[in-house]
Amino acid sequence: MADWLIRQFGGDAASPWAWVVYAGVALFQAVVILAVVMTIVAFATWVERKVAGRIQDRLGPTRVGGRFGWLQPLADGLKLLCKEDLIPRDADGFLFRLAPYAAFAPAFAVFLALPFADGWVAQHLNIAVFFILAVAGLEVFGIILGGYASGSKWSLLGAMREGAQVVSYEVPLTFSAVIPVLIAGTMDLTAIGNMQRGWFWNWFLFHDPFTFAAFWIYMTCATAGTNRAPFDLAEAESELVAGFHTEYSGFRWSAFYMGEYASMTAFSGLAAILFLGGWNGPIPVLSAVGLTAASGPLAGFLGNLLGSVNFLAKCLAGVVFMMWLRWTLPRLRIDQVIAMCWKYCFPLVCAAFVGAVLWTYFFPGGLIFGRPLGTVPEVASPSAPRVAAAGAANRAGNGGGRTIASAPQAAGEGRGSYRAGSAALGAEGSRPKSVPEGRSGG
Repeated sequence: MADWLIRQFGGDAASPWAWVVYAGVALFQAVVILAVVMTIVAFATWVERKVAGRIQDRLGPTRVGGRFGWLQPLADGLKLLCKEDLIPRDADGFLFRLAPYAAFAPAFAVFLALPFADGWVAQHLNIAVFFILAVAGLEVFGIILGGYASGSKWSLLGAMREGAQVVSYEVPLTFSAVIPVLIAGTMDLTAIGNMQRGWFWNWFLFHDPFTFAAFWIYMTCATAGTNRAPFDLAEAESELVAGFHTEYSGFRWSAFYMGEYASMTAFSGLAAILFLGGWNGPIPVLSAVGLTAASGPLAGFLGNLLGSVNFLAKCLAGVVFMMWLRWTLPRLRIDQVIAMCWKYCFPLVCAAFVGAVLWTYFFPGGLIFGRPLGTVPEVASPSAPRVAAAGAANRAGNGGGRTIASAPQAAGEGRGSYRAGSAALGAEGSRPKSVPEGRSGG
C-alpha cells in the first residue's frame, strides 16, 4: 500500500518524503489491528461468561443489551474506566504504570505477522512462526515487572510462580509448533496456510499420528502459557489474592486481562494455521464456485473475506476450548503444573517430533485419501506470471528448451518454500516430471 501511494505522488522509495507515507500506512495498520484485537477481547469476555454459565447451569449476562446481554462488555469497560486508579505507597510508580502495557504489547504485536487470509497480513515475514513465538514470550516481562513493582510480597511471589510456569511451557509449545514447520519446510505462515488448501485431509492435523498428538500438546501448553485454569496459579481463591496483579485496579487491571484474551486468540490463530488449514475450510467451496484470485480481483477479495471469517471462527473455537477447560477441570498445584510440563508434555512432544521426522522419511508418499496422507501439496508462487514469462522467453531463446526457475528466485517474493518451478509451468497447464504431485516436508 505504501509503495502504491508513493507512486501515485510521482515518487519512489528513495524520495525524502517517502518515510512519511510508510509511517502513515504503518499507523493505519496498527489502528486496524488494535480495533480487531479489542473487538475480539470484548467479545471473548462475553463468551467467557456465557460458557461459564452454560457449563455450571447458569444464565450468564441477561440484562445489559437485551436477553443475551450483548452490551455487557461495554458496561464492564465503562465501569473499569470510572474506577479509581490506586497505586500502593511502597510501589515503584513508573514501573507499576508500565507493567500492564508491557504485558499487553507483545500479545498485540503478534497480530502483525498473523495472516487472516492469503495476503491479508500487516507484515509478511518469512520467519513468521519464529517471530510470533519469540514476541509472545516477552509477555513474561510484564508479569514479573507487575509483581516486583507493586511493593507487595504476595504480588512478587505470584509473579515468580507465573513466570516459572510461562517460561517452562514455552519449551514444549515451541516444539509442537516446530513439527508443522518441519512438514512444510518453511516458517512462512502464508505458505503454510496455502499448503493446506483443498479438503480437510490436507490439514497438517491429519498429516500423521504424531502431528495429531502434537496439536493437543500445543493446545495444552497454550492454555498454560496464557495463565488459564486449570493452570492459573496467579489467581487462587484459597489465597484471597490475585497474584502478580493483586495491587492493580481500574483500567490497568483490565490491561492484564486484555493481554490474556489477546494471547488466547493469537495462540488459537497460530494453531489454526499450523494444524487446521488456516483460512481454508474443510471443503473447498470457494475454489468450486470460483472465488479465487484467478477469477479476478473482486472474486479474490470475496474469497479472502470469507476465508478470514473461516479463520476467525477457528480462533473462536480455540478460545472457547480454553474456556471450557477452565470451567470443567479443577485447579492444579504449582508442583503438579511444573511436573506436567517437564514430566509429560516435554517428553511426549519430543517423541512426537522424532515420530514426525521418521514418518516423513519412511512414508514420503503418505498412506490414504486422494492426495495421500502425509504429503504436502505444491503451492504456486504469487510471481507466477513474471516467472512464467521469463521461462517462455528463455525457452524461445534456447530453441524451445525448458527452463525452471530456481528455489531462491521463488523465495525472492518472500514466500518461503513456494515452488517457482511449479508456478512457471502452471501457464502451460502441465507439471514437469521432476515435480511430484505431493512433496514431503524437510
